[in-house]
Amino acid sequence: MKRSIPALIAAALVAATLTTTTASAAPAQHPKPVVKCEFTPTPENPAAKPVRLPSPVAKAKGTVDVYFVTNYGPFVVRMDRAGAPCGVHNFVHLVRSRFYDATQCFRLTNSARLGVLQCGEIYRQEEGGPGYKFPDEVSGKETYPRGTVAYGNQGPGTNGSEFFVVHSFANIPPNYSVLGHVIAGMDAFDRMVAAGIADPDQDGPPAKPIRILKVWAR
Repeated sequence: MKRSIPALIAAALVAATLTTTTASAAPAQHPKPVVKCEFTPTPENPAAKPVRLPSPVAKAKGTVDVYFVTNYGPFVVRMDRAGAPCGVHNFVHLVRSRFYDATQCFRLTNSARLGVLQCGEIYRQEEGGPGYKFPDEVSGKETYPRGTVAYGNQGPGTNGSEFFVVHSFANIPPNYSVLGHVIAGMDAFDRMVAAGIADPDQDGPPAKPIRILKVWAR
């Protein structure tokens, strides 16, 4: 199958920046190459798109690159399995289930405390998950500098499909599992922020829709 133009653009983008280094939190130590994960169905919040529970066994070493194409341009995230093995395992599962394809990011913030883009919900902000949840993977030492990608949640142990990307900084407690960091395409987020936020408090819907067109992992 021939690769699409957006795919080629994203691939070229990451190839041009493979030598770029990014700050990252110290990964958790896992003595075994795999770990067991606990994914719990949430019948009160059924899946917004058809998706099965992920396998309960996850790789605990290595990285995976996840490519996003948005209406503001492509970006690439390098996810660290050692830091959050169940979280990365889940994210790749959702990507391969096409859960994030043709979705919209409903929250953009740009305040003195928080500068993030929140995505991963299907219906609206914090509504429309995968129909299950799983525990946090945090050490209490997590930090969230520019380019960090982490799971959002509605309290301890409520991870699902929601995630956020830090476009400036996030002065928040270490309660959010870090998946990895953007290694190419941060200029796409600068364009999103420049387009504005439809809220005087700079925390709400983007002034112009932000859409994830396609996501794949390799």
